[in-house]
Amino acid sequence: MMGAMMPIAKLPRLTQAQAPLTHDIEVLDEFGQRRRMSIPAERPLTVFVDKRELVTLMTLGLAPELLVLGYLRNQRLVASVDEIESITVDWEVGAAAVRTRSGIDAIEEKTAHRVVTTGCGQGTVFGSLMADVESVDLPGATEARLRQSTLYAMLDQMRRQDSVYKKAGSVHGCALFRGGEMQVHFEDVGRHNAIDTIAGWMWMNGVVGGDKSFYTTGRLTSEMVMKAAQMGVPIVVSRNGITQMGHALAMQLGLTLIGRAKHRHFICYSGLARFDSEPEPARVLAEIPA
Repeated sequence: MMGAMMPIAKLPRLTQAQAPLTHDIEVLDEFGQRRRMSIPAERPLTVFVDKRELVTLMTLGLAPELLVLGYLRNQRLVASVDEIESITVDWEVGAAAVRTRSGIDAIEEKTAHRVVTTGCGQGTVFGSLMADVESVDLPGATEARLRQSTLYAMLDQMRRQDSVYKKAGSVHGCALFRGGEMQVHFEDVGRHNAIDTIAGWMWMNGVVGGDKSFYTTGRLTSEMVMKAAQMGVPIVVSRNGITQMGHALAMQLGLTLIGRAKHRHFICYSGLARFDSEPEPARVLAEIPA
């Protein structure tokens, strides 16, 4: 089950472009042994909106159409999925052609100021996005809660998830959960691409975020917090840590951020009222004889 659904919209037509996700190379290890190993693919995808070049994304190429759709959504360049007529990806030329139904209002103004963000793969956000924080809403988020036992169930699913990371390393993974049930999982060379792909998947499947939790292997930066809020997801869990700006933005938006989450360890950085703690029994250390 996908949980709460958005009203049915006129969905865009998407290609299903595919490309190899890994590449085999010969390496030399510390024992002087030559062997074959897999590394993740990384390829440029230049996005054109109504024949206007917008941005080039460096991506693994797992679900490029959903990546582009989610990117447009999280950059607030389009307000609804039905504004997009089609997204066509052609790996031979490394391009994604987006056709809108009636254009994007003031696209030059909206994309005039670009900010290169931190992290692998380098994300790009448009400056006006961060200036418009006050307008971000989290519908249904007041009822959203996460139990400590459910958090552990999420972490266990991520540990067991089949992935490119297990085969080749060097990628980030993101997943959307409803309670302890995983809805979808994507990987990419950058955490920002993986979350954008989930945003695109949510739009294409009419899934809302108010009753969901989001998991990422990447740091909880301002960019990741803002994108989760754009998707309406009020709870974000990371295997990694947090930045000062990410924390400040989460406090302003009312998001629950949980980081350093691995095995049965975690830190809840913000939104504590939404987290139902079930404390672990205190670990008593045996006394060491003098």
